[in-house]
Amino acid sequence: MTTEQNDRLVIFQSKEIRRTWENNEWYYSVIDVCGVLTDSTNPRDYWYKMKIRVNTEDGIELSTVCRQLKMKAPDGKMRITDCANTQDILRIIQSIPSPKAEPFKQWLAQVGYERIQEIEDPELAQERMKTLYEQKGYPKDWIDKRLRGIAIRQNLTDEWKERGISEHRDFAILTAEISKATFGMTPSEYKNHKNLPQKSNENLRDHMDDLELIFTMLGERVTTEISKEEKPDTFDKSKNIARRGGKVAGDARLQTEKELGRPVSTKKNYLPKIDNKAQLNLSKLDEDDE
Repeated sequence: MTTEQNDRLVIFQSKEIRRTWENNEWYYSVIDVCGVLTDSTNPRDYWYKMKIRVNTEDGIELSTVCRQLKMKAPDGKMRITDCANTQDILRIIQSIPSPKAEPFKQWLAQVGYERIQEIEDPELAQERMKTLYEQKGYPKDWIDKRLRGIAIRQNLTDEWKERGISEHRDFAILTAEISKATFGMTPSEYKNHKNLPQKSNENLRDHMDDLELIFTMLGERVTTEISKEEKPDTFDKSKNIARRGGKVAGDARLQTEKELGRPVSTKKNYLPKIDNKAQLNLSKLDEDDE
């Protein structure tokens, strides 16, 4: 499967699957997926009958996992059609009794097995992440910093949860405060700085070099320590602490830039061709970055 830059189509086995960006994630045309993974001459009718079959046999209403969104039809007009996000498309694929769907089902079974293993032995999860980054071509010393950054980020989000913060939007606001104080840019602005596509699952930190990762870790670690000491009881207090933690890293960044005679923040990004399984697994390693 390949992604088209026009952000409207993905190509699988030379066939087009329509998609649209909605609520910060991709939604795919269910009918197009059915057409690609079955030999049906009428994918729309296949999807209609499949919903009835699954509801009768398993008591599951597949329509409930879909959203009706407008997509460009073959006649060129925008028409309402059933769409599903990545998670729900994979659920729908499991209900397609076709040899073409078997590779997806086998992959899902493998992923499920790996997750069970990781619950029993968390070190396996770290090894899996290392392998995925190696597949993307990152050097070992960068991978070590990236994994350390993930651990620091997790400690920070755990601390925020202890302070009663649970909404995705609030995590994003606090993260933006740290980033702006550290680099002078919010994560979204930083993505623009690096020319990363906004409508994608590209993780900003996967495109940072060593120094950028180090200052990111410093800002988040200091924020965590201040929060643990002061135990803020309101969101505004946590926001202030995030700004202060980021400023510590920001001051260090400015001093470093003075010594080096160049900016720490670079426009360089890292967009290699990678295997789709690696992309799917790496896309959400950091919670609420945006």
